[in-house]
Amino acid sequence: MKEVKIHGFKVKYEDNAKAGIDYLRYDLDSEEARVFFNQAKLKKYAKFEDDDDRQFTLSYSSDSTYTLVRR
Repeated sequence: MKEVKIHGFKVKYEDNAKAGIDYLRYDLDSEEARVFFNQAKLKKYAKFEDDDDRQFTLSYSSDSTYTLVRR
């Protein structure tokens, strides 16, 4: 599992979720991406899709990290 920081949030992901990482990092500005991070922290996960209709789930862990998986 790989790990990156996106807008100050630590995110773990597998290679098949790289498009979701790029979407959060490059396609959305920090305020738009922050909505997903806040939702994941509040509800334990946030579902979203990128511009190519690929579906992802961003989940929040008790160790203050996020995990992104492709659905």
